[in-house]
Amino acid sequence: MTAEVASHKRILRQVLLWNLGLFSGLGVAGWMADSSALLANALDNGSDAAVYLLSYIAIDRRPAWKRGAASVSGVMLLLFAAAVMADVVRRWLYGAEPLGPVMMVLALVAAAINMWCLVLLRRIRSDDVNMKAAETFSLNDFISNGGVIVAGGLVLWLGTSWPDLVAGALIAAVAFKGGIEILKSVREDRQSPE
Repeated sequence: MTAEVASHKRILRQVLLWNLGLFSGLGVAGWMADSSALLANALDNGSDAAVYLLSYIAIDRRPAWKRGAASVSGVMLLLFAAAVMADVVRRWLYGAEPLGPVMMVLALVAAAINMWCLVLLRRIRSDDVNMKAAETFSLNDFISNGGVIVAGGLVLWLGTSWPDLVAGALIAAVAFKGGIEILKSVREDRQSPE
């Protein structure tokens, strides 16, 4: 294993652990705060952790294996987006009472962690399709955290749950876009000479 690969693996291990922590923390908090947006963030971080694990395993493998791992990542994002939209519809139909302050505080913490993960991933200078997928995931998370902060403020100010539902739906849309971009990148990588 080269020093570069060892460095990449170390960074991927760090972002994997950070995302597992966010998955656990945001999942419990989202359930307790009755927030679709926080649960969406938790699921997003859980799928990110799986992607980072795949990228970690794929980093020193053949290009075909890397493309396969990136394809799985893209499909996981699409499935995540569908699951979040289903939760948003369920909460819209049956009601929810999200806690705005909890949403904002946890989204701020998650934004700081996701920004750190993005900084770490950007240290890796690589055209590897898995590294691009990993960076896409962290950027999507950071954007999503901003949406949850705004939604939490609106929930607190307006005393209604619709901002939480809108944030959940927007997070799903960002995830869907990211999944499509990853799959497109895999297709382009497949067409380029190895």
